[in-house]
Amino acid sequence: MVFFLIKRILSALVLVLVVSLVSFLLIKAPPGDYASTVKASAISRGGMSEADAEQLAQATRVRLGLDRPVIVQYARWIGGIVLHGDFGPSFQQNASAGEVIGRRLWYTLGIALCCHILATVIGVSLGIFAAVNQHRIGDTAATVFAFLGMTIPRFFLALVILYVLAFVVRSPAIGSLFSAEYVLAPWSFGRFLDLVHHVWPVIFIAAFGGLAYNLRVMRSNLLDVLRQPFIEAARAKGLPERTVILKHAVPNAIHPLVMYQGVILPYMLSGELEAAIILSIPTIGPLMYSSLISHDTYVTATIFLILSVLLVVGNLMADIVLGLIDPRVREGAHA
Repeated sequence: MVFFLIKRILSALVLVLVVSLVSFLLIKAPPGDYASTVKASAISRGGMSEADAEQLAQATRVRLGLDRPVIVQYARWIGGIVLHGDFGPSFQQNASAGEVIGRRLWYTLGIALCCHILATVIGVSLGIFAAVNQHRIGDTAATVFAFLGMTIPRFFLALVILYVLAFVVRSPAIGSLFSAEYVLAPWSFGRFLDLVHHVWPVIFIAAFGGLAYNLRVMRSNLLDVLRQPFIEAARAKGLPERTVILKHAVPNAIHPLVMYQGVILPYMLSGELEAAIILSIPTIGPLMYSSLISHDTYVTATIFLILSVLLVVGNLMADIVLGLIDPRVREGAHA
């Protein structure tokens, strides 16, 4: 088991490094940089001439180190993270990228974790219900629900909910995390309920797709297991059907879902980002969008790095759990 863990951890570290490099290069690939944003702003808002704005842009590049080769910028960024825990500056907000992201990160992760728990618990439960009631009305309803969850784009669902809240219900709980009276208030049950009142559309949208996937996978796997001979043997022994399902069938159908838990949290996080951008909820989503538009390189790169780390760590945890419950996985690590 120790060799298995070491191999997985080393692979995860290498993968994070590669993903961070590719992400940084992709961020820098489009034409322009933050100095170009400064130049455009100086011309449109400050009334500068083209020549003066260009001089300002060049001075900005030198001051921020944007005139150096991309690989040098990446080396300084990743070196600052590894050696000093410094994620670089936020050009747009004149603060460190870690500080800017940290203000919103915990809300984002909390929402994503809540979506993950709801999608797993409800999706697996509905998948078991659908498999046990195959070809009945409950199974049909669950299948239709899973189809809708897998096919409806999350941004479209966010637009529909935004329209209903803004023009039909006329809800004031749009575009913020808290009502005015709770913004600076200490944490309490009332403040928590107010937070839920503001973010429930994001939770619903992000959890919808994951719930549907869990339902579909659990139903398919459980149906396969229920056809196995050992299930027929358990029934022949006179065991109650509930015991056959929950004690013998479900544990053998859960392995693919354990692996899926490695990618579902980043999936929920990306769903939260999409919904938050449409609904203007001040989490990491709108921050990532604004940093991309303004070429705030280190903020964007740090957000992508966080997403990749979550994905890699999630897969690592799934590998460890599978290694604990299935000896064949550990034996495969020695092959």
